[in-house]
Amino acid sequence: MSELEHHVRALWTLFEPIHAVTYFSPEAREAFADIGLTRYWDGYFAGRAAPLGAVIAAPVVAIFSGFAPFLVERVLPAVWSTVTVDRVLDARSRGAAATLRNLMPDEGSVTEAADVLAQVAARVDTIGRPLAAANRALTVESDPYRRLWQAAATLREHRGDGHVMALVEGGIAGISTLVLRSAVDLDAMSVRKSRGWTEEEWAVEVEELMTRGLLTVQGEISENGRAAVDCAENMTNQLAVGPWRGLNDDEIAGIARTLAPIARACQTVFPFPNPIGMPRPWDPDLDPNASAVPTSPRASEMIPL
Repeated sequence: MSELEHHVRALWTLFEPIHAVTYFSPEAREAFADIGLTRYWDGYFAGRAAPLGAVIAAPVVAIFSGFAPFLVERVLPAVWSTVTVDRVLDARSRGAAATLRNLMPDEGSVTEAADVLAQVAARVDTIGRPLAAANRALTVESDPYRRLWQAAATLREHRGDGHVMALVEGGIAGISTLVLRSAVDLDAMSVRKSRGWTEEEWAVEVEELMTRGLLTVQGEISENGRAAVDCAENMTNQLAVGPWRGLNDDEIAGIARTLAPIARACQTVFPFPNPIGMPRPWDPDLDPNASAVPTSPRASEMIPL
């Protein structure tokens, strides 16, 4: 991995927490409930998919990767008969902004972070990246808290789109990823349930990965399985570089120092380890070379039972 790729991975640990508040904070849940989306998955799937329009379940299953189809089909497209895309977009932005405002009342710092991150988000490459393209196309918000969250969401989905490409290339997309990661850093039971897979479907995939030599007969990750996960992570890092290319080391460090206090504030909203496998935020002051940022998922981040 190049130095730039590693620094871009480290930057992900700073904008991912900003984006992820929309999945964990009570303010975000309340904003969705205010428009009638009282069930968690209604807000999740409608909110995350809203930039794509009033989409049906099938493309969301394909684009998001990892969710059981029935879980998505319970929400989409039915939710669009009760709420409009515009209302969902406003609710997700409003809830995220309210969270960030409570966590980081220093609007000056947020404005600085929003301005610099929005510039990077405007440069994301979008061919083959539906979620990045849809989020980048949204109107840039005037409110700095909304603007910061939207920029973080665009960059997060840009990386996520690339991650799905890498998983498909490695033949481990969808449920395969979840089973493999459960042998590395995620708890199998909680991940299986949260993504909507049955015990039978999970067991079939475990057997398939054993047959492929990616899991051992004991259900542990094999050398080939570890290599597959690492290869996908390396490709994800490579594909995430685009919007950051052209920035020098000082500019990257400056962005990191701007985002770091906000990321630290956001991390109080969710636990570590956490069910989305997000590592702790990079501290560019204590660790300027991001040496402590793992290059790939590691067992040290294992979700406890």
